[in-house]
Amino acid sequence: MQLRYETGLTGEEYVRAEAWRDARLERCPNHPDGGCSLSSHGTYSRKTPRGAKIARWYCRESRTTFNLLPDCLAARLPGTLDALETVVAHAERTRSLTATARALRSDAVEIPGAIRWVRRRVRLVRRLLTSVAELLPERFALGIAGLGPLRAHLDTGRALVELRRLLAPHLSVLPTPLGFRRHRDRVSEHPSGFQHKMGHDPPPSGA
Repeated sequence: MQLRYETGLTGEEYVRAEAWRDARLERCPNHPDGGCSLSSHGTYSRKTPRGAKIARWYCRESRTTFNLLPDCLAARLPGTLDALETVVAHAERTRSLTATARALRSDAVEIPGAIRWVRRRVRLVRRLLTSVAELLPERFALGIAGLGPLRAHLDTGRALVELRRLLAPHLSVLPTPLGFRRHRDRVSEHPSGFQHKMGHDPPPSGA
């Protein structure tokens, strides 16, 4: 089970400080009144950011492992929330997913794979912003048109990290990569929440 580890650190700061060593789980979420054998269960490593580890605990009675995920890291997706935000914000500003893929995934062997990588992140965030607007209708009465407007509304360049803080009580029902609920159905081909749909670059004139 994923749990929030509240920190104000970026991914680089989290790794540099080895902040997982400071993580604490004072009581078992399954036994808030005590009576179980909750104990530290070591750590596991994340591929990105390189060197990042996640502290975890184990409750033998409920056979549950609890992972304390720091605010800077995406849930069930490689990398940080800041890196995810950078990809989607770039996609909003450019003409197409292809342009974003070429700009951000120069390491990719083939451009179709890079496009799929970008498209998945755009879809996940679109779906997430729809869920956020539904959970906080009083704050987002007109919905969330994209990361650009969201950043302006929250007055921050780390909108996803700020949303995790604002929605801390709801993380168990919010979808990944912000919340901790697994996606059980296929992400829609036509998700709502953005002002326009982004596709491939148009063919060159005269083609």
